[in-house]
Amino acid sequence: MQSLKATDPSQLGPYRLAGRLGAGGMGVVYLGVSLTADRFAIKVITPGLVGDDEFRERFAAEVEILKTVTGSRVARLERANLDDDPPWLAVMFVPGLSVHRQIEEAGPLETRSGAMLGALIVDGLRSVHEAGLVHRDLKPANIMLGPAGPIVIDFGLARLHERDSHVTATGQPVGTLAYMSPEQARGDRDLTAATDVYALGATLVYALTGHTVYGQASPVALLRRIDDPTDLPDTTGVPAELKSLVDGMLGYEPSTRPSLDEVYRRLVEVATADGVSVEVVRTILAEQTYVEESLELPDWTADPLVDDGDAFTDEEDPTRLVSAPPIREVLEVKTSEQPAPVADVGWLVDEMRTTYARKATL
Repeated sequence: MQSLKATDPSQLGPYRLAGRLGAGGMGVVYLGVSLTADRFAIKVITPGLVGDDEFRERFAAEVEILKTVTGSRVARLERANLDDDPPWLAVMFVPGLSVHRQIEEAGPLETRSGAMLGALIVDGLRSVHEAGLVHRDLKPANIMLGPAGPIVIDFGLARLHERDSHVTATGQPVGTLAYMSPEQARGDRDLTAATDVYALGATLVYALTGHTVYGQASPVALLRRIDDPTDLPDTTGVPAELKSLVDGMLGYEPSTRPSLDEVYRRLVEVATADGVSVEVVRTILAEQTYVEESLELPDWTADPLVDDGDAFTDEEDPTRLVSAPPIREVLEVKTSEQPAPVADVGWLVDEMRTTYARKATL
């Protein structure tokens, strides 16, 4: 965690800011601490972009999405204030590493732990889908490894099924290339839960082997490979117990992929093979993957929390949304995961950089 700069606020809403967790051209992420010492990731738009209507609309849309998803396997929205200066939102802070960083630093998971990881991620995706959403950017960097297991994060690209026709332009791929389904690569608007099943399959390949399904290549080359039904995803190294399942999840046609329920059932079967209990496997997974990074907080004993007045009154919902016209979708293509900063919240910075970008190029 980096120290606050002289130009940074010391408080946003009811949260005292302890430092910077990350920053990019589009926004800043702070570690926020409540009066009762709860910690949250506080995200704001870069001051120079606060006056841009499109950025504010996208920020408001993200808050709306976050309000619809609940569950123990997703990063919840704590509260937000879109009328504050700058607008901000506070989300659940997970002190562990992302799956990407964990595998990068410690190597692939063994079969049983990888299967349990996948089953717990399915629980998170169920919460997303039950809210009528498709995540559209599930990947190792968007799964945090907390003390109780994985937490699905980053809903900047999530969309309600019925809204896809308004916000996504045909022919514009949206997502992260290394984990993008063929229908995403084509820029299809009508994405379904099968898109997230594909991304989970690609994520499991990385967690179990340390490599992606199409390797490193230019964005254009990757798009062509993903959309070529004869160029099969590389699942080399996936344990035999999981290979047929993972291969099915990475099927070219969405209709051929197994449902989340089927994926869940088969992952649990592998995780608990030979009579090993779920509790034991979860304990092993946590021991192998949870790394709590120490974050030293400032001494605030002589600096009482400022009263933010009526920012959160019973009469006024701080998470209410301003009405906005449909937002045009932009081309968002990311070719590789980036190493995360201390406290591993680079996903928020990456989201600010790509989700709110006016344009992106291949």
